[in-house]
Amino acid sequence: LQDQFDNLEKHTQWGIDVLEKYIKFVKERTEIELSYAKQLRNLSKKYQPKKNSKEEEEYRYTSTRAFLATLNEMNDYAGQHEVISENMTSLITGELTRYVQELKQERKSHFHDGRKAQQHLETCWKQLEASKRRFERDCKEADRAQQYFEKMDADINVTKADVEKARQQAQLRHQMAEDSKAEYSSTLQKFNSEQHDHYYTHIPNIFQKIQDMEERRIVRIGESMKTFAEVDRQVIPIIGKCLDEITKAAESIDHKNDSQLVIEAFKSGFEPPGDIEFEDFTQPMKRTISESSLSNSRGDGKSEPKFGGKSKGKLWPFIKKNKGAGPEDFSNLPPEQRRKKLQQKVDELNKDIQKEMDQRDALTKMKDVYIKNPQMGDAASVDHRLAELGQNIEKLRLEVQKFEGWLAEVEGRLPARTEQARRQSGLYEAQNTSTVNSCAQDRESPDGSYTEEQSQETEMKVPATDFDDEFDDEEPLPTIGTCKALYTFEGQNEGTISVAEGEMLYVIEEDKGDGWTRIRRNEDEEGYVPTSYVEVYLDKNAKGA
Repeated sequence: LQDQFDNLEKHTQWGIDVLEKYIKFVKERTEIELSYAKQLRNLSKKYQPKKNSKEEEEYRYTSTRAFLATLNEMNDYAGQHEVISENMTSLITGELTRYVQELKQERKSHFHDGRKAQQHLETCWKQLEASKRRFERDCKEADRAQQYFEKMDADINVTKADVEKARQQAQLRHQMAEDSKAEYSSTLQKFNSEQHDHYYTHIPNIFQKIQDMEERRIVRIGESMKTFAEVDRQVIPIIGKCLDEITKAAESIDHKNDSQLVIEAFKSGFEPPGDIEFEDFTQPMKRTISESSLSNSRGDGKSEPKFGGKSKGKLWPFIKKNKGAGPEDFSNLPPEQRRKKLQQKVDELNKDIQKEMDQRDALTKMKDVYIKNPQMGDAASVDHRLAELGQNIEKLRLEVQKFEGWLAEVEGRLPARTEQARRQSGLYEAQNTSTVNSCAQDRESPDGSYTEEQSQETEMKVPATDFDDEFDDEEPLPTIGTCKALYTFEGQNEGTISVAEGEMLYVIEEDKGDGWTRIRRNEDEEGYVPTSYVEVYLDKNAKGA
């Protein structure tokens, strides 16, 4: 290949181009892995339950817990793709990029040496050609001088001095020709030696180095391809574990347990209605009312009145959806649900009391320190806060007593409350229908006052207002637009609703000037949020827009 120097130069440049193309390929693969991992993480985050939301309560079921485990495993799965990207970047892209720079420098050095050897040989060739032309010229000059001398020597008219001069000139030319000959011979030997060294020593050595360089490049790209596969192979066990965990989570789903949770969550505590008795209208007799979910299950012999016939065909009065904030004592809920809500409220209030007591204890200790060491602070400065905490604790304790009373009533530990207590809690309103009044007169004493037969009426009576509400044909308020939550709002007060930042909801009532907007999440959830917390988009054709 001593005459293929240019082709070898092109081929080695092509090899470097191939290496750079492979580096670009791996780099794009790492970008794809990162993008895929990011999308997986975003997907997992998107379906994670929001804190303090209704979704979080749904994750008590085994199926939803399995889905949550799947989301967590997908997050770990995404992490393995990030590991692939990082390892490929460090072990392949970074290493090959540095190697390409070294390879370019080495290639440049080898071809520089090759060009230098070629230039040296060309210089020797030029010297040989110059020496050859000089020898040729001197030989011709010597021949002409010899012919001129012979001509002068044969001419009888030429003086002896001219002949001698021509002879000396011929001898001089012959001597110059001999010198040129010797120089040409020496230059020729030197060129042949340089040419031999060039083609048998210098160029083979340079080509061998280029060959070694090219073979190292080929080996290196092969090793990189193995690393490319090994990086993927290393994370396969971990990815397999993620998939195994997803399978394990799926196998942990217990349909019986989930069904039982639904039963526990929604059971009302009502007994199924009894059979409806036949009413014979062929003979005048008082109509009887069948036992229903509103009758006294203890069989006290006292039947409940019918509410103006409005209950016909509707024996389950507590299935009405809650269209807003309910009563404070959750009397709008079935007994079992009401008991759970009251117990939850009592637990929350006890936690609040404990927090307030912890703060009070801490301030008391701080006050003792100030008393013992006045230079650290004024003991009187915490008295106001201690008084506030005491008042808060007392208020919370009263709240606990109130809710515990309702809870005890639901659980049957206390007799049913009197009419006055019902009025105070907002659960009972006097009914103006003649049917209800006639039933109420059956329980009046001679002086016109009501008598409570507590021994026979220990069960909770159904609030008449809630009963009537079941049959109201009240339609939900129409939506007049949409809104986007600008900030997270924890709706802890009655009538408010919690929203998360960025959540889209429906607007059903504009701000009336009090700083609150009424919104709806779905058919079951609606309430008020501060107007400053949402960005409202009213429909142009909405009423009042």
